[in-house]
This record gives sequence, C-alpha cells and structure tokens, in this order.
Amino acid sequence: MTIKEKVLEIFESNKGAYFSGEEIAQNLSVSRAAVWKAVKQLKNEGYSIDAVNNKGYCLSVYTDILSPQGIQKYLKPQYQKLHLNVLQTIDSTNVLVRQKAAEGEAEGFVVVANEQTAGRGRYGRDFYSPSGTGLYFSLLLRPSDYTADQAVRITTMAAVAMCEAIEEVSDEKPKIKWVNDIFLKGKKVCGILTEGSFGLENGMLEYAVLGVGVNVYAPPNGFPEELQQIAGAVFDCAQNDMKNHLIAAFNNHFLDYYTNPDKKDYTDKYRQYSLVIGKEIVVISAKESRNAFVHGIDDDCRLMVEYENGEKAAVSSGEIRIRL
Repeated sequence: MTIKEKVLEIFESNKGAYFSGEEIAQNLSVSRAAVWKAVKQLKNEGYSIDAVNNKGYCLSVYTDILSPQGIQKYLKPQYQKLHLNVLQTIDSTNVLVRQKAAEGEAEGFVVVANEQTAGRGRYGRDFYSPSGTGLYFSLLLRPSDYTADQAVRITTMAAVAMCEAIEEVSDEKPKIKWVNDIFLKGKKVCGILTEGSFGLENGMLEYAVLGVGVNVYAPPNGFPEELQQIAGAVFDCAQNDMKNHLIAAFNNHFLDYYTNPDKKDYTDKYRQYSLVIGKEIVVISAKESRNAFVHGIDDDCRLMVEYENGEKAAVSSGEIRIRL
C-alpha cells in the first residue's frame, strides 16, 4: 500500500476529523513532506481536504468518490479480505475479471469502475455506463458443486442483495423484474449479468463473474433518447459517500446469501421483491412470444405461468415484458 493509500485510509475512516501532518507522519512512520505530497495527490484526484493552521488536514464528509478504502470501511469484518480494485475508466469490468479468472485469480477479486466504454448486458446488448454517475463492478466467484441450472442462483441472489442494499442506503422500495433487472418508480436502475466457465468433463461451474451496473444518479444531460422512457436513477441528487456505501452494502448482503447453504431465505425475499407476480406478461424466447399470467415464483426462482391456452409452465430462461 502506498503512502497516499495509507493517508486516504486514515481520512476515510475519520471523515470530518482533523489530523496534523506530524500526527499522520508519526502514525505511518514517514516524513511530513511525504504526507503533504500524499494530500496534494488526493486533492488532485478530487478529494475535498481542508488544511487549517494548528488543526491539520480533514477529509470533508461531503464527498462521493470511489476508493478501496472508502468501500472497505462499510464492509462486514468477514468480508474485509475482498481484493478491491477501483478504476476510473475501463471497457468492461466483466471482461477484465474474466481475464483474471482464466489466469487463476482467487475468489473475491473485485473490479469497480466509474465508467465503462463497452459495458455489456444480457444477450450482448450495450449497457450505458457514463462517467461519474453510475456504479459498475464485477466480482469473481468460484463456487463448489454448482451445475448450470444452479448457476442462476448467483443472479437471483444478486438481485435480492441489490434491493436490500438500495433500501439500506435510501428510502426507496425497489422491485425485481424477472430475472435480473431492478426497478424503481417504473424505471430500470440496475442490471445484473452473470457469466461463467463450465468444465467440459463434469459440466460443473469452474468460476462465475457477477457483473452489476447501477444508475446511482441521472447523467447531467439526461439519459440518451432511446433510454429516457426506460432508465432511471436511485437518487435525484448527489449523496455523501453513497457509491462506496452502496457497493459495500450490496457485497455484505450478497455474500451473506452466497456463503449460506440454506437458500430458502433469499428465495422468499425474491418473491417479496417481485414486480411480476400477479401480472399479465409476454414471455419472449428465441422462437416465439406468448402472453401469460404469472401465478408465482418457485424455489428455483422460475416463473410459474399460465398461457392463454391454459397451459401451465415453469419458465427458467428467456425474457419477459409486462403487459400494460
């Protein structure tokens, strides 16, 4: 860890508190000049740090800048060992984490970005990922004994975890549009994409990359025209330290489910957050689109539907559209 990172760790853990340069220098066993240089670097990166004679340095509580130190302070003790990497810009967090997975990187490797230039959603669609207003991250998982059918659990756990995280940091009441989209006030604020690699001999999941994109705030100039009727944001205006808090809250909730062998708790919550139970929908597959009514969601998070001809089915893949 560099001196700058160590100084930031002190500031992030004590926002609003003043520390003299000498005090920080002694704490880190470095010179005061090194502390001054680290503070200057942080200011250049956008951190609001006050410097007052006879009081020292203070990181303002009114900041919302992503950093490993900022995220870590909100993580539960058992998840402090996540390998957090924060980048300003990247083509796709999922692509980088998949590369790391193929190279043998351990579970718990996380890449977080302020912007994606080639963000991806389901079925290869683009995921709009502008700078500064969103939260885009991917987590490497290496679950044991997961079949292809069981791998969908990761996505559905993540959907519940994001709803809980949004509720934790706001007064909002998010809903899940099956299978992996999070909605607020009728608009999509979060998308989830899980990609994986399976063994050819046993068909078991070797690793999974869980990718999440959240519109924390609306872009300054609004969403592109093609997204204006679809996309929304969690908050109307900037919040103090929200991005760090939100990603940590998500990981706390998700990892609680992921490490818990009893999955009943999360499936019950998935039903509670559902946007589609009791609704008329269109089930869209590669071959056709069919009108249906959603009666419920089973313990494998499959949609229990009844088609117009009376046929009942458990839908486990594809897409849906809610009929108005």
